[in-house]
Amino acid sequence: MRADLHIHTTASDGCWGPERVVAEVQARSIGLFAVTDHDVIGNVAPVEALARKVGLAFLRGVEVSSWLGEHYFHILAYGFEADAHSFFALLRENRAKMMESNREVIHKLIARGYPIDPEDFEAYGYDRTRGGWKALNFLIDRGFCTGVKDYFENLKIGPSEIFRTFPHPAEVIAAIKEAGGVPVLAHPGATLKDAGVTAETLQPLLDFDIAGLECYHRHNDEATTRFCLDWCARHDLIVTVGSDCHGGLVDRELGFPPIDTADLRLGELEERIIH
Repeated sequence: MRADLHIHTTASDGCWGPERVVAEVQARSIGLFAVTDHDVIGNVAPVEALARKVGLAFLRGVEVSSWLGEHYFHILAYGFEADAHSFFALLRENRAKMMESNREVIHKLIARGYPIDPEDFEAYGYDRTRGGWKALNFLIDRGFCTGVKDYFENLKIGPSEIFRTFPHPAEVIAAIKEAGGVPVLAHPGATLKDAGVTAETLQPLLDFDIAGLECYHRHNDEATTRFCLDWCARHDLIVTVGSDCHGGLVDRELGFPPIDTADLRLGELEERIIH
């Protein structure tokens, strides 16, 4: 069956709520899917209930933020237990850091001379179906940027400025495993774009006991995909696919790349699929 194991919802920075996600998954004939919001699982249970109701195969998921050296690593956690309280505590801490990073962005821009009222930002709210995050939507509405690309490129908001406080990947991977989950490195082609996806740059993740790679992703070019597939085969690791769809916030179409489960190597994920 067709699979997409990397989808965002309104719980983090996606535009679609649970009902819309399930409807879109059905419309594209995707048989196995996962919701993987950033450091939050608020929509996992509702989507799981809807998936059961309509007969779709589902994996519990969350995309966990971590930092190592100069890289902002996203670790996809799949199949964690429903009562993994210590893991959920780590997610809450990460989410608080993410919220604080919004405030840091605003204060950095103020320090650069942008005429922004911090009290205006603190009082600001937005419709979650717009996707994105508080600072992004505030800056769009106040005329300081036009969208995600403008936010990062023209306002020059760099991850290294605001994400260094996230936990080490080794800590995240250990927490996922303790929660009964399976840790998979998200979009290696994007995360390691500058350093390159090589045996050397992936070795630390192997040392930390990563279980697999998101080999199929729009940010992995053909050569990166081939390398990741070979690397996973060599080390007996899981192979996944993800569209990283945000429901229209960015140009990432649900179900793309179009990969069938026969092309994946799900390993221990198989026993965690909810039918």
